[in-house]
Amino acid sequence: MICTVTFNPSLDYIIRVNGFRTGTINRTTYERIFAGGKGINVSTVLRSLGHASTAYGFTAGFTGQEIRHRLETSGITARFIEAAEGLSRINVKMKSDEETEINGQGPHLSEENVNELFRQLNELQKDDILVISGSIPSTLPDDMYERIMNLLAGRGIKIVVDAAGKLLSRVLPCQPFLVKPNNHELGGLFNVELHTREEAVPYALKLKEAGAANVLVSMAGEGAVLVSEHNEIFACEAPQGTVVNSVGAGDSMVAGFIAGYLESNGDYRTAFETGIAAGSASAFSEELASREETERLRTMIHDRIQQIR
Repeated sequence: MICTVTFNPSLDYIIRVNGFRTGTINRTTYERIFAGGKGINVSTVLRSLGHASTAYGFTAGFTGQEIRHRLETSGITARFIEAAEGLSRINVKMKSDEETEINGQGPHLSEENVNELFRQLNELQKDDILVISGSIPSTLPDDMYERIMNLLAGRGIKIVVDAAGKLLSRVLPCQPFLVKPNNHELGGLFNVELHTREEAVPYALKLKEAGAANVLVSMAGEGAVLVSEHNEIFACEAPQGTVVNSVGAGDSMVAGFIAGYLESNGDYRTAFETGIAAGSASAFSEELASREETERLRTMIHDRIQQIR
């Protein structure tokens, strides 16, 4: 079973406004609404790639009901905990001469809400995969990641963490199955700037030494690097294409990695290849990656993956 946790789900209102100007009326030329949040994005791409998952997290109000409805009608099992106060957030993502995002706050979450999530996750069993990703709302304890990992420690559950800063560094001793920083997040942990795949490798190795089994570093147009639990190091440039949507590309890489890992019985080269393809498929599309586009891009990069060791 694959499960994702989204602490602060959203309705993402994605619009395009040509020549946006402040202080006047602007009209959209494109608009779509999606259920959003990093874990939800992972579940959405997993579904497109043919893998079922269950989405956990917290929702509230009529916006929360719409998030749940959109997931369930798309075939994703939703086990959200309903908070009593506030509304699930609406995030506005505007594409114009530049991309602009306005993110809402989300509902107030109680201690009972948190305990209910722990009760749900306590049902997970050996070989299940759990994806924990994204920031933690201010109403939750800042050690949520560690508390979840400590709860499930020693059960053979593969935990994937996609987070930045202290959220990432603090879970490394808990030995996550996979961490996926981007190059800016990885560099930020060590106060360096990482621009090339070669520069990222030694710092990815440091995260592995600190406890992560696998370290996948996304680098936008530069491609990606993987250090596997078997001490293999893979690197690949990004496939060629026009980036039209940066939202969800990293989440799609996580979903692609999981799908490739499961479909190949644990082959990390295949997982890496599928991850890059799915991440790029989302970046090149107005929506999240489809299986067809992911497979097309996998064919493009199959012979370009370098095994450094």
